[in-house]
Amino acid sequence: MRADPTLPHHRLPSTVLDELSCGEGGPATIGLLLAAERSRRLLLLRMLDDATDIGPAWELLSAAQRRAPEAVDELLMYPQTGMWLATALRRLRGSAPGDGPPPWVVLNHVSALAAAAALRAELDFSIEVPMRHGRVPLPTLGCAELPAAEPWTTATVRARAGRAVVAAPGAEVAVPSPPDVPAPGWHPLRRLTVGPAHHRLVLALDDVDPYRTYPRPTEPRPLSEETTEQWRRVLERAWTVLLEEQPRAAEAMRRGLLSLTPGPARERFRPRSVTAGDAFGGIESSEPDDAVQLAVTLIHEFQHTKLGGLLHLTPLLTEETAETPELWYAPWRDDPRPLDGLLQGIYAFVGIARFWRTHRLASGAATPMAHFEFALWRAHVTTALRQVHRHARLTPLGAQLLDRLYALCTRWLDEPVPDSPLALARICAADHATRWRAHHLRPPRQAVEEATRAYLSGAPAPPRSLAATPEVTTDESARWLDTLAVLTRHRLSGEDPEKAAATVTAALRADALLAAGEAPAARDAYTAHLLADPDHPTAWSGLSQSLTLMGASPTAAHFLRHHPERARAVHRAVTTATGTPPDPIALAAWLAT
Repeated sequence: MRADPTLPHHRLPSTVLDELSCGEGGPATIGLLLAAERSRRLLLLRMLDDATDIGPAWELLSAAQRRAPEAVDELLMYPQTGMWLATALRRLRGSAPGDGPPPWVVLNHVSALAAAAALRAELDFSIEVPMRHGRVPLPTLGCAELPAAEPWTTATVRARAGRAVVAAPGAEVAVPSPPDVPAPGWHPLRRLTVGPAHHRLVLALDDVDPYRTYPRPTEPRPLSEETTEQWRRVLERAWTVLLEEQPRAAEAMRRGLLSLTPGPARERFRPRSVTAGDAFGGIESSEPDDAVQLAVTLIHEFQHTKLGGLLHLTPLLTEETAETPELWYAPWRDDPRPLDGLLQGIYAFVGIARFWRTHRLASGAATPMAHFEFALWRAHVTTALRQVHRHARLTPLGAQLLDRLYALCTRWLDEPVPDSPLALARICAADHATRWRAHHLRPPRQAVEEATRAYLSGAPAPPRSLAATPEVTTDESARWLDTLAVLTRHRLSGEDPEKAAATVTAALRADALLAAGEAPAARDAYTAHLLADPDHPTAWSGLSQSLTLMGASPTAAHFLRHHPERARAVHRAVTTATGTPPDPIALAAWLAT
């Protein structure tokens, strides 16, 4: 195969950088990113060849490229090929987890790639490939299934005069021609084709390639025909939404979206989706609730894809110099994030806010839910941007990108949203931030001790030391901080939040009451919960939101919203000292003085 000596230098024109800096990018921009990605993968493949003995596979790949260069290029650019290359090189360097397949299975996957390339080029050949729990995946083609006594062994792929088989001792599977149809022992890689002729999306629904899941590989799990058809139908509807409402983004996806890895359905309004910088063009997604959710997922993950491609060409941040990396609040995560992770999230969720901005104005889509989502995500992204958009570690391009995204989101904040969904979005945005603070911020221990002594002695106000900047400490127990937003979505879809709470992981009865707008009942439920479980982090947030809605105890409500970590720490210390939890509202009012 041709490698690094003939590779071009890749530079992005200023017009392309301008597009990407605004969170956009059309088909031509995606084409440039793909060209750079091709060069990167050839370099990685050469690095692997230099570090290991893949001679037979390399020779077969080279022969296939001479015969069918376009087919081999398609194989090279397949997202899972990029994921495997990165995984293999990390295993060689000892920087990847050691569990999973043994190293020889990972490295010899190159033989499966060579076999797939040779089959596509219609060569006569024979090569040994890894067999994983009785399955032999051939990238971009499908997967053969044979009996196997060992989890990790080998099979032989051979082809002659147009007939191809995958063989193991005592068994063989014929690879059909063409290979995209089912046959005994053969699971084809399915390709979904949706949309009208001139705006058609074609992508692989990958359920067989071991490197289809990010960041860790998983074994092939072929879908049933019924499940495959469900995915095709929902993708067809999602693609219609994108073509009608986000036509430029859809055209870019036609160029750069190559595979979709299906996962099982999850809890309603809590989908899971993943991309990886090493797997340009690949998306892993749980089965969506509906077509609009899938459209949002495609927008979200394609934003990550574009930014990942840009980061392969130029950095947006300088190297971290502090011994302890800075951690930041990401409104879409339960955990604190490093700066590079926050930057990824900002870029992705700008795309989500843009989607809802358009969708809420589309014919028939102007629902309270759509207005709520736009108001929520514009607030979340703006909150994240305000933290870091002038950070010292930003390169000139990184500063330009965040400045432009910040200006965009600031303009969106001025766009009118109906009062009811706007109020709900503000409550949910504030609740997530307050829950996060209660979990991850720690006031100075000495200040908490001083405040506890002051409170127990009847002092009129807490010590000033309690106002010191808290430390960010990741609380591994922080989960489901989006609970109020999820319950609110149930409410906006016409469900009773109290009934829906039974299906929402981590939802308290008080959360359901707050989502239903029953603020006094929610206040009482949160107070009772804190008396029974004084150290519960998220109840402090709900208490602040219910007091705010009621217009009651405004000083305590404001303090709990902005400094729940102080109230939680002192409340815990007082409870430990006396054996009796203090009234949380009275304590918050005292701390606010």
